[in-house]
Amino acid sequence: MSAPIDPARVQALFAQPARIAPSDFLRREIAARMHERLQLVKIVPKQVLDAGCGAGADLALLQKTYPAAQILGIDAVPAMASAARAPAPATRSLNQMLSRLLPAKAGVDLLCGDFGNLPFGPNALDLLWSNLALHWHPQPDRVFAEWRRVLRVDGLLMFSCFGPDTFAELRTAFAALDEGPHTLPFVDMHDFGDQLVEAGFSTPVMDMERITVTYDSAASLLADVRALGGNPLATRRRGLVGRAAWQRVLDAFETQRRPDGKLGLSFEVIYGHAFRPAPRTTAAGEAIVRFQPRKP
Repeated sequence: MSAPIDPARVQALFAQPARIAPSDFLRREIAARMHERLQLVKIVPKQVLDAGCGAGADLALLQKTYPAAQILGIDAVPAMASAARAPAPATRSLNQMLSRLLPAKAGVDLLCGDFGNLPFGPNALDLLWSNLALHWHPQPDRVFAEWRRVLRVDGLLMFSCFGPDTFAELRTAFAALDEGPHTLPFVDMHDFGDQLVEAGFSTPVMDMERITVTYDSAASLLADVRALGGNPLATRRRGLVGRAAWQRVLDAFETQRRPDGKLGLSFEVIYGHAFRPAPRTTAAGEAIVRFQPRKP
């Protein structure tokens, strides 16, 4: 499964962390909801990766949850990785304390690279976390296969991303402009579940909820859409939009005002988690049969 996403365009859209920061309220909210789900899973990881870590806000959350673990963050955008390397003072003091109390591996390390082509060997991680990043990759099925490769047996994958109903109001308004794609072709939750199984994960659990953010004006709504990343599609419309055509888009937004007078912007948020199971065959293709001794 693939989408016409231009990876170079994605990097360009995220190249200025200050431009992305105004939309961080949504990432923080989703991170908190992911963390609630994570608390239900009893694991004690030694190595944790935040795939698509952005400016690194989730790294402090993961370090607080697993203070004895090595927390790794990876992002394909150099400016984002650099921003993550400059932790807030509270996080910096925590790192200094941990370096005195815990083994050398504990703490936070940052990498710049593609989370779909990780610089780790097989069986390297116990927990892979990814918050609102997967939908920026053109081939999520290949990403799942890569994530399974680097997880240890019984390692946990936990991720969130946007689903197909995200930006429904935006699509409706821009239909007044043309028939071109103005939002990402977000993948359905059930397709993600199938991809996880195909990649070799066991017992995938998928969940979904809708969040609506309200705005006073179309300008403020569109500012958040741009701050969330914008449109990285290779098939996106090129060129300027005329004044009359843009007014049609704004008028289409106005027809969508809610009873409270606000404009709404919908987000379908997909949550998923799955484990890497023990292998059933050897590298030579021979079946592995496990015998459990009887309990006395």
